[in-house]
Amino acid sequence: MEIRRAAAIGFAGISAGVVAFQISLAAGAPWGSAAMGGSFPGQYPPAMRVAAVFQAAIIALIAGVILSRAGVAFPGWSRASRRLVWVVAAFLAVGLVLNLATPSAAERAIWAPVSFLLLVCSLIVATGRPPSE
Repeated sequence: MEIRRAAAIGFAGISAGVVAFQISLAAGAPWGSAAMGGSFPGQYPPAMRVAAVFQAAIIALIAGVILSRAGVAFPGWSRASRRLVWVVAAFLAVGLVLNLATPSAAERAIWAPVSFLLLVCSLIVATGRPPSE
């Protein structure tokens, strides 16, 4: 399998785990200390549960951009994904820095490595040879 395609599929798989985590937070899982700098330990309050759903949707869209750019899915997004893949990479780079700087030890331990893997996968997709469009 081509590395670019494998990176996109890996990105989607990791993103599915992140989406599941966010949906779990929205549904009341007591994992707030491992997200948002640990500002909301235990169950999220109602406003943060809505934010978690919003974050899950953004992560799913980001995965769609990566899959499209690698030619794995969403061929209709191909043209837009040319530029959006770099927006995604920049977003993930900022996310990595924030996850490394968070006061939450749980967040650093869990999400910094996840952010790093997502960033690496996105850069592989972004810098690889685009599929024929």
